[in-house]
Amino acid sequence: MLTEQAIHLLHEAAFGTLATHSATLPGYPYATVVPYVPDHNHHPVICISALAEHTRNLLADARTSLSVLQPGVTDVQSFSRMTLVADAERFEPDAALLDRYLRYEPGAERLLALDFAFFRLKPVKIRFIAGVGRMGWVERADLDAAPPLPAQQESRLVNDMSRMVPTGVRVLGIDRLGVDYETEGTRRRQRFAGSAMPEEAAGITEAVEMAAQAIAREHG
Repeated sequence: MLTEQAIHLLHEAAFGTLATHSATLPGYPYATVVPYVPDHNHHPVICISALAEHTRNLLADARTSLSVLQPGVTDVQSFSRMTLVADAERFEPDAALLDRYLRYEPGAERLLALDFAFFRLKPVKIRFIAGVGRMGWVERADLDAAPPLPAQQESRLVNDMSRMVPTGVRVLGIDRLGVDYETEGTRRRQRFAGSAMPEEAAGITEAVEMAAQAIAREHG
C-alpha cells in the first residue's frame, strides 16, 4: 500500500526539489527545483543543461535525492510528501521514452537542440510520509516489483484514451495504477478503480474507459 501511495505521488507532482553534492562548496548540499517525468518503471527522468550547477554536481557525484510534495497544499505536514534517495545516471532516451517525456513536458523539445542532457534517478530507497505520524520506507525492490506497462502498449492506450476525454484534457501517460493527464495547465492523476489495471485485454479496455469516464465527469 505504501509503495502504491509513493508511486501515485510521484506521478501527481510535476516537479520536485533535487538535492546534489555541491562541487563548488564541498560538504554542502545544493538544492534546486526541477521538472521531472516518471518513466515506464516510475523512475524520475530529468532533462538539465550542461551549464547548470546541479548537472556539474551529478557528474562529479551521482548520489542525489528528490523531494516531492503533494500538489496544491499549504499545510505541508498534514499531506503526503516523499524523499526519493537515488543514483543519477546520464543516458540517451530511446524513441518511446522521448515520446513519453515530451508528452509531459512539450516545452522541452526546443531544449534538445541545446546542451541539455537526460538523467534517470534510479531509486535506492524512498521515505514516504502520508501525514503526521504516518510514514515509512519503501524499498527499491518494492518499487521494482510494480510491473511496467510496455512502452508500445502505453502509447497505444494514450492515443485511444485521448479520443475519450473532454476537450481541454490532455492525456500524458498511463501505467498499471493510473492515468496522468493535464487540464488548464495543471497535472492531475486518475487512479484506476480496484487499485490496478487488470492483465487481460478486456479488463485493460474497461479500466481505461472507466478512467476516461471519471475524468469526463470531473472536467466535462
